[in-house]
Amino acid sequence: MTSNLVFVLDTNRNVLDPCHPARARELLSKGKAAVLRRYPFTIILKREVTDAQPKACQVKIDPGSKTTGIAVVQEDRVIWGAELAHRGGLIKKKLASRRACRRNRRSRLRYRPPRFLNRTKPPGWLAPSLQHRVQTTMTWVNRLTKCCHVGELMQERVRFDTQKMQNPEISGIEYQHGELAGYEVREYLLEKWGRQCAYCGAKNLPLQIEHIHPKSTGGSDRVSNLTLACQRCNQKKGHRPVEAFLHKKPDVLKRIQAQAKAPLKDAAAVNATRWALFHALSATGFTVSVGTGGQTKYNRKQLGWGKAHWLDAAAVGGIGALRLLTEQPLNITAKGQGGRQKAALNKFGYPIRHNTLKPIHGWRSGDIAVFDGKIYRVTPRTTGRFALSSPGQKPISKHQKHLKPVHRADGYAYAFCEDSIMFLAKNGTV
Repeated sequence: MTSNLVFVLDTNRNVLDPCHPARARELLSKGKAAVLRRYPFTIILKREVTDAQPKACQVKIDPGSKTTGIAVVQEDRVIWGAELAHRGGLIKKKLASRRACRRNRRSRLRYRPPRFLNRTKPPGWLAPSLQHRVQTTMTWVNRLTKCCHVGELMQERVRFDTQKMQNPEISGIEYQHGELAGYEVREYLLEKWGRQCAYCGAKNLPLQIEHIHPKSTGGSDRVSNLTLACQRCNQKKGHRPVEAFLHKKPDVLKRIQAQAKAPLKDAAAVNATRWALFHALSATGFTVSVGTGGQTKYNRKQLGWGKAHWLDAAAVGGIGALRLLTEQPLNITAKGQGGRQKAALNKFGYPIRHNTLKPIHGWRSGDIAVFDGKIYRVTPRTTGRFALSSPGQKPISKHQKHLKPVHRADGYAYAFCEDSIMFLAKNGTV
């Protein structure tokens, strides 16, 4: 399995061409370089390079509601890839919880009328859960611009036509009664139903658009009445109602009925943030190009790539032949910088304990450390004995003086290879 290339800077932090991980290991082991940053992994040479002429790179972005794909392309090579998982849903949930507690306090202590229409929103305002998607994407774009010689930024500016999803034959003035404009029904169904048969769960085979409530008995072409089925299930169901077809599978029937009526909130989130992200990219000063969703899919199919967010990002825009130098993208999950609440509340809104201010003994929750040759995630305690957790293992408690820091929490969690982290821990940091 090939991993991402390693970004390289000279001692004056001038950008150089990325190198192969094997070359980076050689430079680190010989003491000619040191680790500058682990995510994205960057080394810094201990000498100046005056005649460097790095090749220009493209940073490509495939924005998504829950996950955004990011790829770095140099000439005809994909040298780095990542998938950034957003936390917009969690932000919305926490804001709703805080709003409920606030309203409860207002009525419990003494009645105070709620504020109404006394706050204005600036032009271009986005809800916090949507603004988060733009800000986290820009964070990683800015990180990459400091690690490689970026010549162009490229974004897939997809538009979901939620009106045409519900009525494929809509045209003209009928759009005035709808919601948005320009996306294919089939593409939306593939994303909504997870690219598998809704009835049997089969994957990696041709799927057909199927009417949940048969059209011959009055079913409509609205997207809430459409699903995907393999040929076998589609023919077996025929013109029967879905309740009759799945009368022996009540769990599957319940899931399909619930998922068919699911709102188009993911499509709305992408539509709401696509221009905000474009303007934020333009503000960086780099040339910004855009591509369409149909063009991205065509490029990916021509190259024979599978479906993945980072591969979609690499296929954005007009491309020729592309080679994948990496098959192991970095998985990034937004975790936030920690809450600012000074007291934890129970479900009734009453404080139950005091939250200690971070950092604690110089550590924060989410820091990565080495103990006894193994990698652990640190949860600090005021007593000095920290909780250490590792996937698949029971948490242990050890004193902080026995821990060696490997990575300081920066608001994100990463999926990494333990062997590579152990190597980096032995070679130290800048």
